[in-house]
Amino acid sequence: MLLETFKSFLWIALELTILFVVISFIISLIQGYIPYEKIEKKLVGTNKLLAAFIALSFAFITPFCSCSTIPIVVNMLKKKLPFDIVMIFLFASPVLDPTILTIMGVILGWKVTLIYTVLTAFFSTLIGFALGALGFERSIKNVVMSGYDQTHKKFNLKLAFKETRDLMKSVYPYLIIGAAVGALIHGTVPTEWISTVFGSESWWLVPIAAIIGIPLYTRLSSMIPISQVLIAKGVALGPVMAMMISSAGASLPEVILLKTIFKTELVITFVLSVTIMSTISGFIFYLL
Repeated sequence: MLLETFKSFLWIALELTILFVVISFIISLIQGYIPYEKIEKKLVGTNKLLAAFIALSFAFITPFCSCSTIPIVVNMLKKKLPFDIVMIFLFASPVLDPTILTIMGVILGWKVTLIYTVLTAFFSTLIGFALGALGFERSIKNVVMSGYDQTHKKFNLKLAFKETRDLMKSVYPYLIIGAAVGALIHGTVPTEWISTVFGSESWWLVPIAAIIGIPLYTRLSSMIPISQVLIAKGVALGPVMAMMISSAGASLPEVILLKTIFKTELVITFVLSVTIMSTISGFIFYLL
């Protein structure tokens, strides 16, 4: 059993490592041509739907976890960008990562990845506009946060290698942890037990998975190998995707950081919104 677990870990880790390095390097090269300042100017336009699309695109090309998104959100608020558009970015950035989405497509399938992308983008937009319409802009505190560097250079190979290495330092440990947990589940937990307990179509598994996901502080990169093994073991797709979205979209450290820039009512609403988004998405995966 121990040997099987170790072999499973090596295979999962090797597969994810190759995908991660190659895709990260390509994206680092492309990012040198992204006009960040022009994107921010477009976000203040009068066309809300266009601004929302640009915010989603900006979230897609800024591969950050839930915590590292906060300094950018603060910077956007300081620049007086529309509150609802900033909220769309806040919800979308941790869950829309081009590197991880590509890995998700290879590991979990492109159909699952497409549905995941559409759902998270749609709900991020819907929640962002809803919070703006309900007047939650009143819940912003006046704070100053450092740590956001807007300087972007045209790409070169040396810079791309450096950015890939830096990204590896920050994200790769979580990916390896996810591979280890996935291998441990694969090698030690009986398939029959998992499929019996979590493989049913019981509706209550989805909201429970969504709630469990938030305090885990598991990055999307960690959840993908874990999800791969859970699905192979017979766990229904709905709860797995609900946990994946909630664990990527919110975390306890992020909530603590948000408390420094938002009042309590908006922080609570944020957590509830992520829970609702992941729960509904899990139900939709059930139906599809």
